[in-house]
Amino acid sequence: MSRSNDDIENLIALMAKLPGLGPRSARRTVLHLIRKRALLLTPLADTMTQVAVTARECLNCGNVGTSDICDICEDSRRENGELCVVEDVADLWAMERAGVFKGRYHVLGGTLSALDAIGPEELRIPRLVDRVAAEAVSEVILALNATIDGQTTAHYIADQLQGQVRLTSLAQGVPIGGELDYLDDGTITAALNARKEI
Repeated sequence: MSRSNDDIENLIALMAKLPGLGPRSARRTVLHLIRKRALLLTPLADTMTQVAVTARECLNCGNVGTSDICDICEDSRRENGELCVVEDVADLWAMERAGVFKGRYHVLGGTLSALDAIGPEELRIPRLVDRVAAEAVSEVILALNATIDGQTTAHYIADQLQGQVRLTSLAQGVPIGGELDYLDDGTITAALNARKEI
């Protein structure tokens, strides 16, 4: 391979490291960007450079934004006492996309995992406990993934906050539009255990 292609190959290799893109998808993406250089590649490069300089984690909740305190934490209309705990920023953004939660968030930065040596101090659990004590939090909603690590983390947080605040979790079970035949046993079990009167 000639040296003239090194930059393009480096870009392909970097793109292939992104979630959802393998080497073939990265190659197609880079080729498309090069063909649409003025429309896509140059503005994308400029924006990525800007975001690399300005992006930061919110000091309060762990969200990603361009200031030390994110827009959600700054919004006084969200001071309703509800604090939704999520594993990572992608989960926060998913909740915001739904547009139904009007409180504030707390991003843990992962889940407890003995195998990976991730304990409470490696996550934002101590900061969560401090926030509950310092802010007017009336309810903590544990919106953690229904995995073993997610449930272990939820139980640990519940133990830490027991008696200090109302603790709730997201409902689990059959999704809207879901068909029983396509669901796994764990989902069916959770749905049956969380059944409600009609």
